[in-house]
Amino acid sequence: MPSVSLDATDLKLLAALQEDARQTTAALSEIVNLSTSPCWRRVKRLEEEGVIEGYRAVLGRRSLGWGVLVFVNVSIDDHSEEEARAFERAVAALPEIIACWSVAGRSDFLLQVVAQDLDTYADFAMTVIRRLPGIKFMQTTFTLKEVKSPTAWPLPRQR
Repeated sequence: MPSVSLDATDLKLLAALQEDARQTTAALSEIVNLSTSPCWRRVKRLEEEGVIEGYRAVLGRRSLGWGVLVFVNVSIDDHSEEEARAFERAVAALPEIIACWSVAGRSDFLLQVVAQDLDTYADFAMTVIRRLPGIKFMQTTFTLKEVKSPTAWPLPRQR
């Protein structure tokens, strides 16, 4: 259940904005059948409540030269908060690591990494990832094909 109350109009607004965040308030107001002022106020409320965290352009990974997308499971030596924070800071500074999650299971972190090609990834893995603070183990999974990549979050159903 969402932590904020969302009605059917909010959900229509969110769906429309996930589809195209560049829509004007006038266009959004037509979609949700509100006048522009109440529509604008709803969007502002959704921003203030943290439901809408920001707006961005979705760029084509391959168009930018990132031909390889991998997931890397990482385990660290020491599970102290200091060691984990040092690892997190190092990861945050690397633009090739496009996402990082702290996970439960066999590894401690899951990294999503892009590289131009296999050779570039191999070099990055050996000279950068393996030298991150506290690395004990890493395992790379190469993606072969993007079947479905995240472009929008599923919205809660109205009850």
